[in-house]
Amino acid sequence: MNSIHQIKTPFTIGTTSSFNYNLPYHSHSHYEIYYFRGGKANYLINDRIYVLEPGDMLLMHGMTLHKAHADPDVAYHRTIVHFDPHYFRQQIQPAYCDDLMTPFRRLHNVRLQLRGEAKEEIEASLDKLEALFNDSSPNALHRFHALFLDLMLQIRELCEQPLQAIPAFPSSKERHVQSLISDLDAHFAEEVTLELLQARLHLSKYYLAKTFKEITGMTIFQFLMHRRIYEAKLQLIQSDKSITEIGYDVGFKHPSHFSRVFKDQTELTPEQYRKRHQLAQPQRGTAREE
Repeated sequence: MNSIHQIKTPFTIGTTSSFNYNLPYHSHSHYEIYYFRGGKANYLINDRIYVLEPGDMLLMHGMTLHKAHADPDVAYHRTIVHFDPHYFRQQIQPAYCDDLMTPFRRLHNVRLQLRGEAKEEIEASLDKLEALFNDSSPNALHRFHALFLDLMLQIRELCEQPLQAIPAFPSSKERHVQSLISDLDAHFAEEVTLELLQARLHLSKYYLAKTFKEITGMTIFQFLMHRRIYEAKLQLIQSDKSITEIGYDVGFKHPSHFSRVFKDQTELTPEQYRKRHQLAQPQRGTAREE
């Protein structure tokens, strides 16, 4: 008998509890439910930084760039669920229900701050889902589907009221890094230097470089390269522009540099990435509505 994981259904679910946890800034085609259970961590999603608190849930849509930066001296505890929206729509979403993926698409990477009974209910659902995911019994897949549907209904209910996702920062460092991220997101395709950032933000370039690394776990220019490659991925899938033109569009001065950085981050050349994702385009088109 096979577990759900071995059957290779389009889900992954897992809980991490560790010190020195670090993943690079990354994106993926699956939707993500991220639940922060404990520790001390900042979370970057596209151009926004969140200072996490236990009970925070993040709903992420599609190709969203994201990264957790956890304090290495404090145990980092989180649960994540990745799921294929196309599979969910075809195999789990009931015909009589409103679209349960609306919060992921329309709220655009929102944070829900769960407390009290809502927090306890979500944690119990995630714990049971993970147990079923690793279960080898014959009915595990059907029970997993049923419980995942219930989780999505819980999330839809939590998102019914208008959400004011205004980040609260405990110190000026986080506010300054958020300003820097917003600036980089607006100007990623242009020439970027520490001197230009200093002039635009009216903060010392040395302070900006040091504080950005402290809060995010990466350098300003590592973030910039990830942002450029993220935009290049979208253009490779969604446009017919040449590889060279896309490289220039996202801020690279030399095609060879663009190709090298792209392969370093994706393990594919831009040409290989475009070919692979063009083949998957019909399925991906359903998942990328709105």
